Amino acid sequence: MSELIEELYGLLIPVADERLLVPRACVAEVIAWSAPQAMPGAPAWYLGTIGWNGRTIPVVSFEGTLGQGIPEATGRTRIVVFHCLADRLTAGNFGIVTQGFPQLVRLNEEVVKPDPRRTFQTESPILCGLRMVNETPLVPDLEYLERLIADETSVGS
Repeated sequence: MSELIEELYGLLIPVADERLLVPRACVAEVIAWSAPQAMPGAPAWYLGTIGWNGRTIPVVSFEGTLGQGIPEATGRTRIVVFHCLADRLTAGNFGIVTQGFPQLVRLNEEVVKPDPRRTFQTESPILCGLRMVNETPLVPDLEYLERLIADETSVGS
């Protein structure tokens, strides 16, 4: 009747000094860097908006949401376009700037383990840290990010 899923695909997304691990199904597309159109009065982490698939979507710096500096765009910079998990953003998508190319990985319980050495605040863009073979990625809280973006977008409107 119901089959247990033992393996899934994820993306390791490079940001500044970390890598984010997200389910592949959350990502709509990885696109080339395009400088966002700034939104006046927005916080530094809210980089602005870009046109994507006939829509205008917000783009953010994950590092910026953590209070860190915003990395400069390079030839390797990309934007990962995420599907919204809720209905807070009219466009239904948002982008996070990466510092390189995301890497597709196969995940199962033997490869991924919790990393109890790292803790994060309850209201944070990070759900938890994980341990993988040679990686210690962070799992972003995509719903929290969507809420942050929606709050800023409503202020800017």
